Amino acid sequence: MDTLISLLIEMKKKIEGLMERLNIVAKIRRAEQLEAQSSEPGFWDSPDAAQKLMQELASLREEIERWQNLSNRIEDAVELAQLEDHSLQDELTKEAEALTEIVDRMALQAMLSGPYDRENAIFSIHAGAGGTDSQDWALMLERMYLRWAEQNGYKVEIIERSEGEEAGIKSVMMNIRGDYAYGYLQSEQGVHRLVRLSPFDAASRRHTSFAKVELWPDIQTGIDIEINEKDLKIDTYRAGGAGGQHIQKNDTAVRITHLPTGVVVQCQNQRSQNQNRERAMQILKVRLFEMQRQKQEAQLLALKGENVDAGWGNQIRSYVLHPYQMVKDHRTSHEVGNTGAVLDGRLNDFMETYLRAKIENRNLVPVVEE
Repeated sequence: MDTLISLLIEMKKKIEGLMERLNIVAKIRRAEQLEAQSSEPGFWDSPDAAQKLMQELASLREEIERWQNLSNRIEDAVELAQLEDHSLQDELTKEAEALTEIVDRMALQAMLSGPYDRENAIFSIHAGAGGTDSQDWALMLERMYLRWAEQNGYKVEIIERSEGEEAGIKSVMMNIRGDYAYGYLQSEQGVHRLVRLSPFDAASRRHTSFAKVELWPDIQTGIDIEINEKDLKIDTYRAGGAGGQHIQKNDTAVRITHLPTGVVVQCQNQRSQNQNRERAMQILKVRLFEMQRQKQEAQLLALKGENVDAGWGNQIRSYVLHPYQMVKDHRTSHEVGNTGAVLDGRLNDFMETYLRAKIENRNLVPVVEE
């Protein structure tokens, strides 16, 4: 019984720690404020604003109730175990096993508690410095993430893809759909470095290639971004696959350039020009919204005196295929020697290590050892 009591007490401490990190107490206060606000006269005079607040309240209530119920359930189990009634041991053992599974699941969800973590993701890969090698590396990354998505039950839709001149791809943008797609993939945004013997070098010399991964939450509603049509340059072109496959006879693909920011969005996967334009506009809004959010976060971090520069040169992860085999994340120092498994999509350990470091408020600026 002592072992069971110790297990339940450790579980209780873990949940209390997670609730503290998630600011459940502050969320309870916020829910109370919203409940009081919703009872005020004239609350529904502005239906759109009222609806947003009610959605926020419903989400807070759900989260608070979930954590409080689990905490209470563990507390009840601890109290029963401390009675040391051995006739309850089998029942309490089963309860502890069930609670362990729930706590593990809730701990993972705690790592995915950001405002957009549950959203689908818009995910892009861009070949960087390194010519044909980097374009081939971008293609390898595309394959890696497609394998990861398949293994974890996510659906993928290619939005736009640009082939390389000799091999590989210049860029690809895809929509990854499923619960917590954005939450998991946030660990992947940044520069990825490949070191290998180049298959495109006649002398088989070692080359270093770079590719950049970008990520945005695929927010369908609630983006307050107004775009002036005068600020847009819209081009149309014919969509087609690799080697001229499935080339459209009409200019159905759409490229939108937002002139004030230089943001370019392309979409070619829909059947009509209007559908591609509509989807491209949605992605543009998401990107502008994310730029605005990141700017606000950078300003807050600058006030704190923290370094927020994570430029192109600060690769987040290195994949070394020669002279030894290793994949290392430079933010968390997590590394594995089985490069083949990683390139086949086994990325969850890297993702979860990053998320644990993030929730523990550890410094996640890449540290590259040359």
